[in-house]
Amino acid sequence: MRVRAPRPGPDPAPGPEAETPPQLGPLGLVTVLLGAFLPMLDFFIVNVALPTIDRDLAAGPAMLEMVVAGYGIAYAVLLVLGGRLGDTFGRRRLFAAGAVAFAVTSAACGLAPTAGTLVAARVAQGAAAALMLPQVLATIQATTTGRRRATALGRYGAVAGISVVIGQVLGGVLVSADLFGTGWRSIFLVNVPVALVAAVLALRAVPESRSAHPAPVDAAGTVLLAVSLLTLLVPLMEGRAVGWPLWTWLLLAAFPFAVAAFAVVERRAERAGRVPLVPPSLLAVPGMRRGLAMGLPFFVGFGGFMFTVAVALQQGLRLGPVAAGMALVPMAVGFFAASLTGPRLVGRYGSRTITAGALVQAVGLAVLALTFLRAGSDLGPLDLLPGTALAGVGQGLVMTPLFRVVLADVPVERAGVGSGVLVTTQQASLALGVATLGTLFLALSPDTVLGVPDAVAVVLLVQLAGTAAVVLLSRRLPRTVR
Repeated sequence: MRVRAPRPGPDPAPGPEAETPPQLGPLGLVTVLLGAFLPMLDFFIVNVALPTIDRDLAAGPAMLEMVVAGYGIAYAVLLVLGGRLGDTFGRRRLFAAGAVAFAVTSAACGLAPTAGTLVAARVAQGAAAALMLPQVLATIQATTTGRRRATALGRYGAVAGISVVIGQVLGGVLVSADLFGTGWRSIFLVNVPVALVAAVLALRAVPESRSAHPAPVDAAGTVLLAVSLLTLLVPLMEGRAVGWPLWTWLLLAAFPFAVAAFAVVERRAERAGRVPLVPPSLLAVPGMRRGLAMGLPFFVGFGGFMFTVAVALQQGLRLGPVAAGMALVPMAVGFFAASLTGPRLVGRYGSRTITAGALVQAVGLAVLALTFLRAGSDLGPLDLLPGTALAGVGQGLVMTPLFRVVLADVPVERAGVGSGVLVTTQQASLALGVATLGTLFLALSPDTVLGVPDAVAVVLLVQLAGTAAVVLLSRRLPRTVR
């Protein structure tokens, strides 16, 4: 009697470890970079429009700072949560949903009838951006490898920087153009069709990815992170305008306790086997820990510089929106050129490229400070060209490789959390720069202690000290950048 061999059945479905990850194509990369461009653009596009918003809505200095930093606070508070949700529900899905929400909230900003409504709409816009942006870095991490990943991260770094400068240039052009009589409102309304196009392209060109073992939402960590950021940033932004009442000092006093509580809760969660919002073990990765430490003074200075210069050129030196925006074109050109050459320099010289970039930026800031001090109220856009061009080159050589350094050793399955931590640090630092250096400038400018040129020079010298810290910290980065 012959025993018939069993017929082979279908191969078992491969587990998540055996699947070949989907690859991000050129159109997909362009789409996610567009999604990165919009939120970063909108942090700064409003700067050049602030004087016009002030006249139209009677906003006042405190409200103007909230229009900028309110967006940044909501953005920073929810970014890590946005990365976690993308890991769980799918990064493409969250990217598309965030893009649609960004379009809706941008329309709300453009139609805001009062300063308070505009601030509320900006907070909602920051929350929508927090859904969209973490999916960009996480998608790049999960759907690219090797040289393609290095190239994509380099382009992300270039977009992150160039969008800031383009934001202020574009903002000036749109405000002056007064499209269909919309004035400053066009800087928000222009986002609506672009964000909707990004959502449609994402569904067609971006591969879906998610974590094989998604972690649940860390509610306690999210609340404590929000409390930590709010207790620091709100009093710093509002304190000067309202005369530093008792509540501002109480909030500042609560800040270190909120941070300590956040650290304790996150450490206990990880020890208990859960995945906290910001895993302490992730911060133990050398590249991430050192890169974030270096990014803090860099982005604080960057955010404070862009706010200060935009307000100073218009309200202090009486330049129009276009002239104020065009004054930063040399910075955009320098940044773009450095971003194009940066990846090759990083491949050859490693993290020494970042050190060299910080030194070039320091020279540019020093030149700008001397320019403001010597030219005074006679300052024109051309006077700023040497300093802004040097600062832009230096910033491009720092920012472009910084993202590669921070994320190089982050495991793919933690891509969402890692990218969320990185961008949270970036956005919180930008908001902190507006809150600290912006407040310093407003406190020293006309009708107070110094004139506008001298006040700007003081802010630039403070930023120069921060750049010196970037130089020193960059020396501790891994010499080779993958």
